[in-house]
Order: sequence, then structure tokens, then C-alpha cells
Amino acid sequence: MLASKRRFDRARQARRRSAKVFFALSVVAMAFAGLSASPGRAGEPALEQMPAELETRFALSALPPALRDQAAVYLLDPQKGYTLARKGTSGLACLVERTVWEWVNFRDDIYIPLCYDAAGTEAHLKVMMDAARLRAEGIGPAALKAEIESRYRNGLYRAPEKPGLSYMVGPVMRALGPPDFKLHTMAMPHLMFYAPHATNEDIGALPELADRASLVYPFIDRQGNGEQTYMIQLMGEAEKAKILAEEKTLVDDLCAYREVLCLPAMKHPE
Repeated sequence: MLASKRRFDRARQARRRSAKVFFALSVVAMAFAGLSASPGRAGEPALEQMPAELETRFALSALPPALRDQAAVYLLDPQKGYTLARKGTSGLACLVERTVWEWVNFRDDIYIPLCYDAAGTEAHLKVMMDAARLRAEGIGPAALKAEIESRYRNGLYRAPEKPGLSYMVGPVMRALGPPDFKLHTMAMPHLMFYAPHATNEDIGALPELADRASLVYPFIDRQGNGEQTYMIQLMGEAEKAKILAEEKTLVDDLCAYREVLCLPAMKHPE
């Protein structure tokens, strides 16, 4: 009888040890799961990875159709940053920007398809890709802005070495914009020509975001600093209508993918 009780006690102790080990392993597993699901710091929104095919089409939509086959494409892995998904032969490179360092605000609903020529890829696209990588590594918005500004001051980042442009003629973007410089999903195809340290006074421009007519002609847009300054040329209404018609499938697919990517006229009723 005593031997049976001893065997029972030993078995009960073994079960307790097993339970403790299982609980400890479960805690470790949950910790690692939490790390993989949250690339940013606690309290900051995690970026969702887009389907590769949709993100590729979205990025390339920033280019005129005739230039797309020769362009490089970078896709975002929120855990790591941008990776080269397709090599190009023209010097043009495209991606969908999800982190805008100068806004000092990490969001999960920024979508800005854009493409740069070779000079812009070496200068501006490099900064965007570094910003995405640093965010993935856990840096906060204010620290990211300080780091990027420091790299500009130290000469690691520079303005493009020669004239060129960024193509942004896609049918959809979600960014700060007219008429109030708040976050909007919009169709605003345009070109951005490098104009380091230029001002609207330099070219006599008088843009008013609330006045569409004042944006028809070129104006200057300073994006964070003097090096990231552009001369903007919006596409005309006829050109925009043509782009929207030709890219209707992409517009519909983006809206089906995520509500925030629906253009205002396409939004589902509440």
C-alpha cells in the first residue's frame, strides 16, 4: 500500500513538472509569435504585406504603359523592408511607398506608387528603402526623422546629381493632398521633376491646395527638406480620365483588396 502511494506521488510530481515545462514553452512560443507579428514598436500599426502580383501592378502603374516592361520593381516585406522582385534594364525603378519619414507618423494605410529614373533611384529611392528597413527594425517615427536628417547633413544622402524626374501617373494613391493637405485616396496622376532647394517664389508660382485651377501649372513641393524638393506637373483632366479608364481593372482590384484604396466614388455605403 505504501509503495503504491509512493508511485502515485512520483507520478503526480512528474505531471506537475511536465505541466510547468509545457507552460514555459508556451510562453516562449507566444513571445516569438508576437515578435513575428509586430515588426514595429508596441502601439504602432503593423504594415500588412500586399499580394505580390497586386503590389507589382500597383507600383508599375506609376509609369506610362510603354515604360513598364523595362522597369525594376521592389516589393515590401514589412519584416525586412524592400526587396528586388524584378530586375530592370532602363534605369527606372518602382515601388509602393508605405512609410513617409518626414510625416513623423507611422500609419498602415499609406499607399504611394512611384517610379524614379537612375539618378532619383540613387538619391531619393534609396532614402525610402532605408526608411522602410529602419521601421521594420523597430525605430520610432521621431527617431526615423532624426536619423534621415542626420544622414542628409552628413552627406550620406544627397540630392540627385543631374536633372530627372519621378513618375507618379498611376490611377490611385493614398497620401496627404488637396484640398486640405489631409489624408485622401485620390486620382492625381502627375510628374515630379527634381528641383533641389527651389521655391515657388523662384518660378513665380502661387499654388493653393483648395484651388484646383492654381495647380494646373507647375509648382514647387518641398518634401521634408531642400534636397527632396520637386517641381510638380499634374496631368490634365483628359489625361487623368484616360488613365482611369485604362487602369479600371487595377482600380477595382485595389478597392476589393482594401476599403481605404477605394476612390471616393467607389466607397461602399456605411
